[in-house]
Formats: sequence, structure tokens, C-alpha cells
Amino acid sequence: MKSIEPNTIAWAAQTACLFEINAEKPGNVTRIKDFTDSCYEDFMVSAVAIGPAFLNATEASVGETILRAVRDTRRLVGTNTNLGIVILLAPLAKAAGKGHPKGLRAAVTKVLDELTVNDSRTAYEAIRIAAPAGLGKVERYDVQEAEIDITLREAMMLAQDRDTVAREYITCFQTTFELGYSAMRRFWEEGYRVSDSIVQTFLTILAQEPDALIARKKGMVIAEQVSEMAGQVLEKGGAFSPQGQEELRKFDHAIRDEKHRLNPGTTADLIAATLFVFLIEHIMPESFTELIRRW
Repeated sequence: MKSIEPNTIAWAAQTACLFEINAEKPGNVTRIKDFTDSCYEDFMVSAVAIGPAFLNATEASVGETILRAVRDTRRLVGTNTNLGIVILLAPLAKAAGKGHPKGLRAAVTKVLDELTVNDSRTAYEAIRIAAPAGLGKVERYDVQEAEIDITLREAMMLAQDRDTVAREYITCFQTTFELGYSAMRRFWEEGYRVSDSIVQTFLTILAQEPDALIARKKGMVIAEQVSEMAGQVLEKGGAFSPQGQEELRKFDHAIRDEKHRLNPGTTADLIAATLFVFLIEHIMPESFTELIRRW
């Protein structure tokens, strides 16, 4: 893979966020369904806000990109809309800018191997600014600690058992590439609508990976139950069949409440990462008109 131009990287990051929020994913904020503390417009504005940070992602450190993107978002939006997305996209964007003869995943592996202590410090600052829900407290290297002396990848290693986003840093984005991108590319090649393919990919990830945000709020048993429900929707065809779409509507209703405690928010973050990879590896701006035609 050749190195990707900064403008294209920023385009892919923003477009991935826009596509993620505009797909009718169950349990998430969508064009027609808001939460009490955040709305569709918050996520649209957030997608635009990260542009400057990702325009400079090749030259900046991963931690600096995360921090700038979160700061720029919070200037415009009053709640955490994209912390997980930004944490996932930052190393992917830097890798796209660096390039690698063996492709994007090899490039991101190299980026992850080179993460520093300063990346940890800036990323932790971003997490404090975003103040994500259900974060809790851990015994060592808690996000509220002022002094951090481990690299960002080492910090992610400590969190990998309870946080799917952290685990992506340890597995070189295994879920993003092997589950998300693999599914999204297959659905595209089979001719399905893009919006339906995003929802189907969301269900595919959720069915196999219990959502970390649900687990933090309600426990792993509940998160596993939600994953089982997603799998049942897939068995009926998911977004690709009339029966599956009816089951999808029932599933969406079942996991919504006023406090959105069963919101599969981490899975939505993984969808944004998946879409970034899909755009960089398979679409690029020159094929974008075909993508929109099939939305």
C-alpha cells in the first residue's frame, strides 16, 4: 500500500463517522432516534469536527491526534460522541499516511509497536475531557492519575480484558480487519445496499463480540444476552431480508430505554473503524459516486 495523502485520510475519517451515524443501527442514535443526552446532529457535527486533527494525523503522534480530535469535538458538542471512534481511527490514520508494502494492517502494526509514554499521557487527557459513561476505576494506571509511565499500547494491554477498543490495539485491529472489514467488503461485492451492509456488519460484530459499553453499564451477562439477540436477528436474515428487518425492529425496541443502558456503543465505534478501512482499502474518493448511488 502506498502512503495516502492527508486530504484523503481526513476525508475517510469524516466519511466513516458520517456513514456510521446515518445507518439505522439498533440501539444507537440514528437520524430518527435520539438519546436524552445526545442527538443525531451532535454526531454529525462531531464527524466534521475531527477533520483538522486527521488532516495532520500522519505527522502528529497517535496521542496528539486523539487529544486534538476530542478537544475540537468538545468545543462544539456538549457530550461524548466519538472518543472510542477517535481512539480507533488515530493509529489507522497514521498508518494510512505512512503506507506499507504489505498493506494497511501491516502499517498499523508498525504504528502500534512505536507508541510512546507521551501517547499514553495525551490519550489519557483526552479521555478525561470526553468523560465517557460507565468508565469506572481501576487499581493501576487509572485514567484520573496524573503520572503515567507506560506506553499507550501497554496501557491498552491492561484494559484489553474489559474494553474491546483497547483489545484492538493489542491484536492489531483483529475485529476491525478480520470481522468488520471482511464482512463489509463481502456485502459490497455481493451487491447489497451500503446502508444495509453497515447494519449487517454491525450485527455480525455484535453477535460475536459482546459490547464493552453494555458490559460496563450492565455486566457481561447482559452484554452476552444482547449479543445472542443480535445473532438471532442474523439467523432471520438481518438487514437483508423482510423477516430479518422485522426482527431487527423488535431488537431495536428491546434494547432501547430512556437511559440507553443497552446501547451497543462500542460496536458502533468498531463500525466507524471498519468503514475507515473499507474506504481506504477498497473505495477511495474516485469510487465514491458508486458508493453513494448504492446507499
